[in-house]
Amino acid sequence: MTAPQTTAGMAHDTALQTPAAQTLKELLQTPAFQGRSPFDGVRRGVHDEVRDNLKRKLQSGEELFPGVVGYDDTVIPQLVNALLARQNFILLGLRGQAKSRILRAITGLMDDFVPVISGVEMPDDPLNPVGAEGRALLEAHGLDLPIRWLPRADRYVEKLATPDVTVADLIGDVDPIKAARLGTSLGDVRSMHFGLLPRANRGIFAVNELADLAPKVQVALFNILQEGDVQIKGYPIRLELDVMLVFSANPEDYTARGKIVTPLKDRIGSEIRTHYPTDVRLGMNITEQEAVRGEDVTVPGFMAELIEEIAFQAREDGRVDKLSGVSQRLPISLMEVASANAERRSLTGDGQPVVRVSDVYAGLPAITGKMELEYEGEMKGADQVARDVIRKAAGAVYARRHASADTRDLEKWFEDGNVFRFPQGGDPAAGMKATAQVPGLRDLAVEIADSNSDAVRVSAAEFILEGLYGRKKLSRAEETYAAPEQETRQQRGGRWN
Repeated sequence: MTAPQTTAGMAHDTALQTPAAQTLKELLQTPAFQGRSPFDGVRRGVHDEVRDNLKRKLQSGEELFPGVVGYDDTVIPQLVNALLARQNFILLGLRGQAKSRILRAITGLMDDFVPVISGVEMPDDPLNPVGAEGRALLEAHGLDLPIRWLPRADRYVEKLATPDVTVADLIGDVDPIKAARLGTSLGDVRSMHFGLLPRANRGIFAVNELADLAPKVQVALFNILQEGDVQIKGYPIRLELDVMLVFSANPEDYTARGKIVTPLKDRIGSEIRTHYPTDVRLGMNITEQEAVRGEDVTVPGFMAELIEEIAFQAREDGRVDKLSGVSQRLPISLMEVASANAERRSLTGDGQPVVRVSDVYAGLPAITGKMELEYEGEMKGADQVARDVIRKAAGAVYARRHASADTRDLEKWFEDGNVFRFPQGGDPAAGMKATAQVPGLRDLAVEIADSNSDAVRVSAAEFILEGLYGRKKLSRAEETYAAPEQETRQQRGGRWN
């Protein structure tokens, strides 16, 4: 459940050896095509191809969707069922739930290469072409028909839907100049300038944010999906495409910019709902997999858990719009920025780069831009909401990990009126020496850090103080920790004035 990236299947296509056959005659001499002949009516469609490769992978125990974490018992079984049933489907979920990544990963279930007719706009089967141009070339050249090999990476076509997308963008448009050159009527399919969908023939066509498409464009998709034809400028155009249609969308009650028209929704085989990680450990695995950080940067386990918990706390915060969701990109971006800040400190003389709580606060820009706030949150401001979320997350992680730790002497030291400004720079050994003035802090930091590195121990000490602040046992102002603030009069029910 991550931001979309290039799938393993796509990345390895360049390493595969392209088959040698360059003409239809040479193709028919290969083992996979022996006994076949032009116009024999035998077609192995994209849905069948994906189904065959999926069955093989299931039987061999291969990983189906590399890099997709946390969906093994929910989304993936439903997706496998839809693919085995040869259905087109839609992934419905909030942002940052790996919808686009899953769609792209389906290319890994396609053949490495497929033969198509060379010299035509629309990728077409050299034995049973569906396009008029391809059929004409096959009739003219026969077994000498030139072919080319299409890698699976090039068989995936994706379009991000926006309200201004037209039928011409997706399906195509009548080209009067082309019609005049070929001597055909405007209603002839040969006079068309093809859009994205015909160019995805023999492949997968994905539409992200389907609900944002104008209704008339959705109806055109519906016609292609159900009837194999479409009307363009009043001319009925028949396109019997071999294409798998897959979609993604946010829930309609969130987008509010449009809706999926009922006839199209009815024709989509399966509606599969995605979700955010169900527990912090799964989220940490995703963030570890996706975040890009410096090779020398150390992220202690308690800090990795804190960064992930921030996303979980934000999703539960009443000031954050729950219909919008909090993307998994938040902890990924925060991990990257916090690591970069630790690296910056190291380069300016702070020793080993280890992520600390102060680095998380330095990553506020990675948090504020990924939360859509309700009215109350807008009144407080995004920065304040983000700081509150960090505090809650620190308290939650500290409670899970070290609720039994004895911090009574530490808390009493602060209650006696002492304050402690946590050292923000300099040698980590000096930082650890500074923590000795707070009773019990140094020993607990050594225990929690589980490392001989002073930099990690300093990070642990700051985490302890932040955790106690999150549990309302301390107060915090910038880098200074003090005794907890007394309840205000209005919280006790008194008058504020």
